[in-house]
Amino acid sequence: MTAQQTVPEKMAEADVIELLQAQHGMIRNLFDEVEQASADRRAEAFTRLVRLLAVHETAEEEIVHPRARHAFEGGDGIVDDRLAEEHEAKELLQRMDQAGADAPDFMHNLLVLRAAVEAHARSEERYEFTKLYAHTTKAERRAMAAGVKAAEAMAPTHPHPGVESAKKNILMGTPAAMMDRVRDVIRQAMGKNP
Repeated sequence: MTAQQTVPEKMAEADVIELLQAQHGMIRNLFDEVEQASADRRAEAFTRLVRLLAVHETAEEEIVHPRARHAFEGGDGIVDDRLAEEHEAKELLQRMDQAGADAPDFMHNLLVLRAAVEAHARSEERYEFTKLYAHTTKAERRAMAAGVKAAEAMAPTHPHPGVESAKKNILMGTPAAMMDRVRDVIRQAMGKNP
């Protein structure tokens, strides 16, 4: 699955809120897939989950959170809370990605990660997205959706804890994305899941 395939084609004209909520649904579905996968299929499903989470969070950090900070009163606090949640989830996801799907504690960590990611998504939808929707126009939200898709196309494919701001993503994201994609190609050539 490429970054461009993370969003259904019918979402091409969607506003950013619809786009991100659809991705939240895709993330829940991928968690289901990983949990239900047989041992020999789990790594491939987990690789797709890691990739979607990485590109999704990067795009939010580059496009959505900066706009939310300035769109409504209290935006800084709401975004800071979401970034703290993202950082914690990225740390666990990075450890899991490095250990692999056959690690003895993988399923336990997957359940912990899922709970954290789902709580984070609910908080985004409830606190950030509702206020962003109320304080932006349809045209602004469509433009942000285009920005999210562009950011996802250039995003790293693996988690990078500590890179949770637009500025850090811009400075470090492109080199990290290039390294991630090279690593993915090498792993694939060696017969391993990226």
